[in-house]
Amino acid sequence: MELPEATDDAEFPADFPVRRWPGFDSSHDVEAWIDHCNRDLQRALDNGQRRTLASDMRTRGSGICFMLEMGGEVYVHTTSEGELLVDVTPEAAWAVPAIMAATGVAAPAGAIWRLDADLLTQLVWGLSSLIAATRLVAEHDYGGGRRR
Repeated sequence: MELPEATDDAEFPADFPVRRWPGFDSSHDVEAWIDHCNRDLQRALDNGQRRTLASDMRTRGSGICFMLEMGGEVYVHTTSEGELLVDVTPEAAWAVPAIMAATGVAAPAGAIWRLDADLLTQLVWGLSSLIAATRLVAEHDYGGGRRR
């Protein structure tokens, strides 16, 4: 299987390589993966790989990009307010029912989902069988003019 190409935040490909999705057997595995991913991202950001933006940091964030098997990407960022921002690219619109089923939340009117941070494990668990690969994202523009 050939991994999908990253379509956004391409200024970081060398720093944040694409990683094959491991798949999981339990929600405990998902939680361990989230913790590991968070440590990797924090280490990368602490090493200065993130550009500092003074403008509108509320809609820009670091996190993870899930590259889906059937096409498209889902970006996830946890805000300092304890909220998840989930950006589903138009190519990944087919995965919206899986996101709704995993989180119990209806699809938003726009492209950006705002979820309680405690839904992260359920989101990752629910998408797990649909993910081909992941990569860390130092800076993604959540809702920066792109809408479904």
